Amino acid sequence: MSEVEVLKPGLYTSIQDLGRMQSAVYGVPRSGVMDSLAARKANLLLNNPPDAAVLEITMTGPQLHFHADAQIAVCGATFELKLNDRPLEGSKVYSCVTGDVLTFGGLKRGFRAYLAINGGFRSPEILHSRSQYPGITPKSRIEKGDRLPFTAATTEKNSGARVQFPETGIYKNNIEAFPGPEWDLLDVSVREQLADGSFTLLPTSNRMAIGFKEAVANNLKGITTGPVIPGTVQLTPGGNLIALMRDCQVTGGYPRVLQLSELGICTLAQKRPGEGIQFSLAIA
Repeated sequence: MSEVEVLKPGLYTSIQDLGRMQSAVYGVPRSGVMDSLAARKANLLLNNPPDAAVLEITMTGPQLHFHADAQIAVCGATFELKLNDRPLEGSKVYSCVTGDVLTFGGLKRGFRAYLAINGGFRSPEILHSRSQYPGITPKSRIEKGDRLPFTAATTEKNSGARVQFPETGIYKNNIEAFPGPEWDLLDVSVREQLADGSFTLLPTSNRMAIGFKEAVANNLKGITTGPVIPGTVQLTPGGNLIALMRDCQVTGGYPRVLQLSELGICTLAQKRPGEGIQFSLAIA
């Protein structure tokens, strides 16, 4: 097994795949990539399975030393990328050779990027997933000195390969959503605020949940604890909105007023703290 050595880990870089789809019954969060569209695109460029493990890179990126030949692709947020001293572009396949160093520089657009490697990163599977999560995997993110296993490239892929579709999750401010189970219990004025208002991401937002600065009126009682999934938007007794993300719990007792679509989750995942969004409601 070949390895990539972590020279610098970045702010929050973790190994993620599409998550633990069958573990909610044990109370285990799904985890997985925050922006599944970008991660799938990076894997598609390399002809990897859609659920191959990638590196999720948040806000500031890592510096990586290749100890074997590899093929890579980076999709999602736009970083300044260099392979040794050579500038790279996102959404394109590149070949690396033993000794190469890949450096993520300044973040230009978006918030999370995804580095795919031929065959995917081969960290141990736990509960049918390689996704890092505290308490489930030994580490919740990569650290300096880690050596990330992968299968060395044996044949060179088409380095000109591209996948043409819009970077929908990076530039839009409209977050696609649907009414949640408790939507009909809300006052009309609150529904209008959710449908028409703007909401600002809080700096405390993370992989578990994204909170918003603006409060809305809440005349609802708490609900009997029920299931929640990534994309569930809860309304707290104090009127705060919380959009649950990939590392969220599996049950909750706050009213579930909205449910983000998969596209909505990916779009929100690419927003930085302090940026504003609007919910784009699909109501039958």
